[in-house]
Amino acid sequence: MTEVRITVSEEFEKGRSIRFYLRFLFHIVACGLFNFVSLYGGYLWFLLVKREDVTDERIITAKWFTPLYLTNWNFLFQTTFLTISLVYDFMEWLDRHESSLGRKLKYFRDVMFSGLVVPLTLFITTMFWTLYWIDRELVFPQVYDQLVPWWFNHCVHTNIAIVVLIETVLVARRHPTNYRMELWLTGGAGVLYAVVYYSIYFFSHRWLYGVFGIMTWWQVCLYQILIWSSTFFFYFIQYPVNRLFHREESTVQKDVQETKTGIPNDGYVEESRGIPDSWMKHRPMRQVENSSF
Repeated sequence: MTEVRITVSEEFEKGRSIRFYLRFLFHIVACGLFNFVSLYGGYLWFLLVKREDVTDERIITAKWFTPLYLTNWNFLFQTTFLTISLVYDFMEWLDRHESSLGRKLKYFRDVMFSGLVVPLTLFITTMFWTLYWIDRELVFPQVYDQLVPWWFNHCVHTNIAIVVLIETVLVARRHPTNYRMELWLTGGAGVLYAVVYYSIYFFSHRWLYGVFGIMTWWQVCLYQILIWSSTFFFYFIQYPVNRLFHREESTVQKDVQETKTGIPNDGYVEESRGIPDSWMKHRPMRQVENSSF
C-alpha cells in the first residue's frame, strides 16, 4: 500500500509541475496584455475628455461616464485578479506560497475569481454579443467605432471569457473557497451596479445602455431580474464545469493529501445539512459517497 501511494504522489507532483509552468506562462502573458489594454483604455478616455467638438449624445454619455460601465469594472477586476495570480505564481516558484502572505493571496485570488470575475465576465460576454447580434445600437452604437478600435472591443468583451476558460482548465477550483463571501460579492456587485446606472438615469436623464431606452418600466424590471439571476447562474455553474476538467486529478490529490495531512479537498468544509453524524454511520456506503458537493 505504501509503495502505491508513493507512485501516485510522484505522478501527481510531475503533473502539477507541468501545469504550474503552463499557468505561470499564461498569467505572465495575460497580466501583461490586460495591463496594457487598461493603460490604453485610460489613454483613449483622456483623449475623449479633451475633445470639445462632441455633439452626439451617445458619445457625450461615454465621455462623462466611461468609468461607470460594467465592462470597465469587470476588466479592472480581471486585471487585479491576474496580477494577484502572477504574484502568487512567483511565490510558488520561490517556494514561499505556504507563508502567511502566500495563503492570503491565494484566498483573495480564488474568492475574487469565483465571486466576481466568473459571473460578471460570463454575463457581460453573453449579454453583450447577444444584443450586438440583435441590434448593436442597443449596446455598442456604430458611432463608438470612431473612438474604440475593433481589437480593443474584443479585448474587453471577448478575450475576458477566454481568460476564464483557460483559468478553469489550468486551476482546480472544484468547490467554493468561501461560499458566503463569494455570494456576497456576486450579489453585491449586481446591486451596486444597478444603483449606479439607475442613479445616472434619474439624475442625468440618460441611460448608459441603449437597450434600457426602448423598454417600458415593467420590462426594465423583468430585464433587471434576468441580469441578477444570470449572474448567480454563472456563479453556481462554474463548479460543476470545473469538476469536469479536474475530476480525476482531484481524486488523486485528495488521496495524497489525506495521507499527508488528513485534510481533504484543500481544506474545504461543506456546510452542515442539519443531519446528525450518527445517522451518517448507518447509511449505505454508496449513498454516503454520492452525497458529496
